[in-house]
Amino acid sequence: MTRREFLKLSALTVPTVLGLDARFVEPTSLRVAQLKLNAKGNCRLVHFSDFHFKGDEQYAGEVVRTINKLAPDFVCFTGDLVEQRRFATAALGFIRQIDAPVYGCPGNHEYSSGVSFRDYEKAFGATGGAWLADRNIVMERHELELVGMGIVGLGIVPPLPATRRLLLIHYPLMADRLGERHFDLILAGHSHGGQVRLPLWGSIIVPRGVGRYDLGYYETAGGPLYVNPGIGTYRLPFRFNCPPELTLITI
Repeated sequence: MTRREFLKLSALTVPTVLGLDARFVEPTSLRVAQLKLNAKGNCRLVHFSDFHFKGDEQYAGEVVRTINKLAPDFVCFTGDLVEQRRFATAALGFIRQIDAPVYGCPGNHEYSSGVSFRDYEKAFGATGGAWLADRNIVMERHELELVGMGIVGLGIVPPLPATRRLLLIHYPLMADRLGERHFDLILAGHSHGGQVRLPLWGSIIVPRGVGRYDLGYYETAGGPLYVNPGIGTYRLPFRFNCPPELTLITI
């Protein structure tokens, strides 16, 4: 093979391999990231977001098994479980299989899919957790107020007494629009990390409501923010340089 022939073959092969990886490998190459906000912290939680479940039961089972192996004190979900109502029963069934209490807030697809929030309340409640759509609770064991933002907002959710406050939101940009409310940690999703991220560049495109907060940890007006890239895909079933993630957080 001549050098020119080799270069031609490489020019064809590399994009093909990367394309196959982005379509068939990385979308389900689940990884666990760790965030330690307190080196001496004794509260461990798992954060995941944007499932967009479309019937892949094998992958959903892997997500549940991985969460259960991590043995967190509780789990936080920040919206978009399904896009279509026909997948809701199965997706909520996987939520019920999580061994730790699961707390969740709605994303935009919770409203557009037409699934009853009552179904979410039953499934999340069955784990010992709760569905928090413009609601808050106090986890006395952790001296923690947990707040979930829905479509109405925090105006109808007065603070509860606690030494620490954790906020679940779907749109990361809302972290800059909380008024005088401040939280020890804010968890968000929605961005999918862009799904396709170029080296030295980052995400190519993100949806509205993300702003500069497309992936990872940020300091914001409302408090420290972590944006999870989600475990599913939206519209195009591709991920590149942006694997699905479960985030193990210690506070």
